[in-house]
Amino acid sequence: MTSPSAGVGELGRSRIDYSIGWLRARGFEVVVGECMSADRWISAPKSQRAAELTSMLTDPAVRAVIPPWGGAGTALDLLDQLDYEAIAQAEPTWVVGYSDSCSWMVPLTLRSGLATLHGDNLADTPYETLPGLVHWLNLAMSDGVVTQSDSGVAASWSPLSNASATEWLDKRPSSWDLYGPAPTLDVTGTLIGGCIEVLSGIVGSPYGDVRAFGRRFGPLLVYLEAAEESAFTICRYLHQLRYAGWFESAAAVLVGSTRAPGGTTDGGLSQRDAVVDALADLDVPIVFDMEIGHVPPHLPLLNGAQARVVIDAAERSIVQSWPSTSR
Repeated sequence: MTSPSAGVGELGRSRIDYSIGWLRARGFEVVVGECMSADRWISAPKSQRAAELTSMLTDPAVRAVIPPWGGAGTALDLLDQLDYEAIAQAEPTWVVGYSDSCSWMVPLTLRSGLATLHGDNLADTPYETLPGLVHWLNLAMSDGVVTQSDSGVAASWSPLSNASATEWLDKRPSSWDLYGPAPTLDVTGTLIGGCIEVLSGIVGSPYGDVRAFGRRFGPLLVYLEAAEESAFTICRYLHQLRYAGWFESAAAVLVGSTRAPGGTTDGGLSQRDAVVDALADLDVPIVFDMEIGHVPPHLPLLNGAQARVVIDAAERSIVQSWPSTSR
């Protein structure tokens, strides 16, 4: 465990300690890095965070790297500090996380060929896995083919003060919703994506060249989720991604459930409206309200994996498999 972004302060320490104990009780050896301070908005200077992350990703004794949680977009300062060549040459290591971690996980896939798992952070790892979904540990220990289906649920976290929480709260009905040129969907492609607020920071840079990735490994299944920005801001980000070629090779766009606010002026643009405004002219299927990101439960998706998404009257499923393009 290392904190490439926000460290662990007094408020969250009990939860992280519980999560470490939860893993150890299941037979895992957990090594805690030195980049853990919460004295500032980041856990350590960027050179130290980058060195520790690179060291863990190139250490053959480390089988998975997971942060305690994300942050406030502060991990972007790592991108010119990571040793992508060393990581590419090392034995592949599982990388697990979401939120602010997307800022360095997606570049690891694009530049080092390392498959990165958008799923839980450490603080989320002890939570229950709802029917239809797969825990990230089971995905990482699978034989390389993982089937998941619509859980039919959206939920909430327990307060951080409940350090031993294992059940999602406020469960309510929610279902994948297909928008597009056809009433059903059966599409296959390479997965890439994450939190759009964070990914907007790498669009158009050498660390976010999804256009080139798509030309090499397309068609793509681009998945995105909004954490907290307004619908107008999300709409601008989506247009930014579109102009940068993120959807040039897209066979479908998968959109996570969100509690981010809609607009309150100029007609009240909703989060769904924002996606349609930016992407509808692409004539690409869009699947709304998937369990991706900041609204639990979590549907773990592996950047770089092949996936097939099926939506019809009888089935809502995604099957992921690890091809030779994934490390």
